Amino acid sequence: MNGDRDRELIQSDETLFAIIDALKQSDGVGVSQVASAVGVSKSTAHRHLSTLLKHQYVVRTASGYRLGLRFLDLGGHVREQYPSFADVEPKVTELAETTGELAQFIAPEHGKGIFVFRRTGEKAVRTEARVGKRVFLHHTAAGKATLAAMSDETVSEIIDRWGLPAKTDATTTDRDALFSELNLIRDRGFAIDADEHLTGLWSVGCPVMATDDRVLGGISVAGPRHRMKDAGIESALPELLQAIASEIELNITYR
Repeated sequence: MNGDRDRELIQSDETLFAIIDALKQSDGVGVSQVASAVGVSKSTAHRHLSTLLKHQYVVRTASGYRLGLRFLDLGGHVREQYPSFADVEPKVTELAETTGELAQFIAPEHGKGIFVFRRTGEKAVRTEARVGKRVFLHHTAAGKATLAAMSDETVSEIIDRWGLPAKTDATTTDRDALFSELNLIRDRGFAIDADEHLTGLWSVGCPVMATDDRVLGGISVAGPRHRMKDAGIESALPELLQAIASEIELNITYR
């Protein structure tokens, strides 16, 4: 009996998270649509939505249910749990102001990369990414720089778990090719994303290390292909990024 009850509770938890994910995909959705998207009855969907509404994690509007701002509070709290991030944020801002482009910091979690900070310079292009968005690490320069700072064993575990799905035609999807690229990144200290995450957008990134030799994440700058080439994607920009990463690491060490 206890086993059956445990399975029911686990299934209920899975349903709740599936509903949250379904709401994330919409600006407002009704009970029937949620039930259909998740594959549960309307009564089950309504029960979970009512619980989320009671605890202020969703709001109900004329267009239906949608996620509430309470999730924003959770996200802010999560970021504050990592004291080292306080040393990263001003440097991401500085990078955006210096280059005029899009500056980003990605942190690894559960084998994926999470955009923790994003700042736009005066020339920066808009992209689909946002703070909190999860991406495959091999899709971006910051992500590949992060992978390169990990052991081959850890990288293999990540690939085994998530695979190497393509984002564009230029994305590296071959295991051996990725490991060869990671070795190159380790040798030169920076990674390049050339149309691999978004066609037309190039980026360069380097790792930021924590005091225990664990990789904290990757910092990068991104812009249109022609501007990144003109700015020195294999020379001046990597030097700038490495200098900023070194400053962050020093600040973390002597915090």
